[in-house]
Amino acid sequence: MSPDFENKAIMDSSGFTVLSDYVPAIIQEIRYHSTYNFIGDRIDGYEEPCALVTKETARALKSVSNELIVQGYRLKVFDAYRPASAVKHFVLWGIEDTDIRMKPYFYPGLEKQELFSKGYIAKQSSHSRGSAVDLTLLDMTTGKELDMGSPFDFFGEISHPDYRGITDEQYENRMRLQSVMLRNGFEPLECEWWHFVLADEPYPDTYFSFPVSKEYLRK
Repeated sequence: MSPDFENKAIMDSSGFTVLSDYVPAIIQEIRYHSTYNFIGDRIDGYEEPCALVTKETARALKSVSNELIVQGYRLKVFDAYRPASAVKHFVLWGIEDTDIRMKPYFYPGLEKQELFSKGYIAKQSSHSRGSAVDLTLLDMTTGKELDMGSPFDFFGEISHPDYRGITDEQYENRMRLQSVMLRNGFEPLECEWWHFVLADEPYPDTYFSFPVSKEYLRK
């Protein structure tokens, strides 16, 4: 991690909010606060299992949620704002750590170093700018996530949004999520069906490093 990157990672959270304050219907499963993720440990900077985003992103997601509820779906969020310290944790794990215990679950067809070279993990993440979210859809009738053809954070071609080696239903589910996000001002990522960034993000060049914590925002 370069010194320049560290210098740009700031602690000012005044432009952020707790997502559930704007979107009470949202479901949260913040994976990096748990040990069920591609590293297998809680990630640095995740002090609480809550989604934080910029206020602009929260307003856009409120519109997304309102549209989906009419259709019988709810948003389920896996990750939102990600501190720069968490990204540093990812990078150091990729460079220095020989532990591959979660490989069978999240990257069975790739070597650790390929997660970075192929763009699945960024050394500077849009999540640290506060306007990126990882999410899926939950069917309000069944109470289950829609089948997207691959799980969240599964690194491989099957997770590319336009991958057609899945069933028609799985592909349609991906497109349902993508279309509602696009209509409300988000842009997709070419290698992850779950990842979206607010197109008109308020901090396009700033990487924040305050912790994922409701209490920190409310100080």
